[in-house]
Amino acid sequence: MSVHFQRQLAPDKGYLGQGSPDSCPTLVLNADYRPLSYYPLSLWSWQDAIKAVFLDRVNIVSEYDHFVRSPSFEIRIPSVVSLKTYIKPSKYPAFTRFNVFLRDRFACQYCGAREELTFDHVIPRSKGGTTTWENVVAACSPCNLRKADRLPAEVHMWPARAAFQPSVSDLHQNGRLFPPNFLHESWMDYLYWDSELEP
Repeated sequence: MSVHFQRQLAPDKGYLGQGSPDSCPTLVLNADYRPLSYYPLSLWSWQDAIKAVFLDRVNIVSEYDHFVRSPSFEIRIPSVVSLKTYIKPSKYPAFTRFNVFLRDRFACQYCGAREELTFDHVIPRSKGGTTTWENVVAACSPCNLRKADRLPAEVHMWPARAAFQPSVSDLHQNGRLFPPNFLHESWMDYLYWDSELEP
């Protein structure tokens, strides 16, 4: 049986943002109260969060002051939930363009630029280089064009640090340097972004 939620509020309540519950994402924590991922931050829509509550898959840790209703019940939208079953994190992340950028902190490994990022094979494929963590780095388009199909020694261009296969923990650490634009106050006890600590 499906449940349909009305976008209706108690008279003294309101939604965040533009009057929509869609602006109330839910932070998802593992059973150990750590986010499933930091970058991208593990978030669910309010619909998925409420469905997981009814399926008894999560515990509600914190709630927004906003409600959704059906004809038979009213529920506050969860702002933080924790899984009831622990999910063992993978040791190594997927080899994707985004994760290469995250490993390299969204900076060209040749000049440090943060615009027009692409990726570069340190040892070109034409010279036996492979498309692996250990041979691919983030590079801006100008540096990529300048290096072209040559070895680093031929053009005197070496990456700022050697390419390597990161762990999930490495990417989580780097992800904390790039917090998302929206961080609800109820999430802060579970996130450890690089920010100044208050005395």
